[in-house]
Amino acid sequence: MTSARYIAFEGSEGCGKSTHATRLAASLDAVLTRETGGTAIGERLRAILHDVEVDDLDERAETLIVAADRAQHLAQVVRPSLAAGRHVVSDRSVYSSLAYQGAGRQLGMDEVLRVNSWAVGDTLPDLVVLIAVPAEEMEIRLRKRDLDRFERAGADFHRRVAEGFAELAERDPSRWVVIDGLLPKDEVEAIVRSVVAERLGL
Repeated sequence: MTSARYIAFEGSEGCGKSTHATRLAASLDAVLTRETGGTAIGERLRAILHDVEVDDLDERAETLIVAADRAQHLAQVVRPSLAAGRHVVSDRSVYSSLAYQGAGRQLGMDEVLRVNSWAVGDTLPDLVVLIAVPAEEMEIRLRKRDLDRFERAGADFHRRVAEGFAELAERDPSRWVVIDGLLPKDEVEAIVRSVVAERLGL
């Protein structure tokens, strides 16, 4: 019997990861969840993080709030689901903190990893799917919706985030797969399913 697997989707704003996390979870009959906000407590923390009226949140405080959400999420959703034999598909994981706070906020990815290590313990995704889109495409997609606090952070911030994700994928190719987010949705979905079958046997 195949053990339960933890799969995370990562990427910049507007890349389509939420759509593909939803599609994969449905195809696997997996638990679909997200960071931040995958728990009732997490939703309250997420409200602070994404509120456009919050304009004085210290970057280290932001990092700690995200880590707190993650600790609750892993304890309440991810680990119990895996222990019960359910696959978990998450829209974002610890790697978003490394890209957003580490690279985007320029706190250093290794520093942010140290902060998150206690929250995460040994629970890391078995597979990380990075949906990559060029900066200009991300800007086009973001124009079509009301922007939250992170989405309004500016072009330089989002460039650093994208570079952070690319570096993380390059560091650990056995855990990560990078998929072109400009491909049609059904084609991206087919590639994701193929990779999940090949890497995890699902």
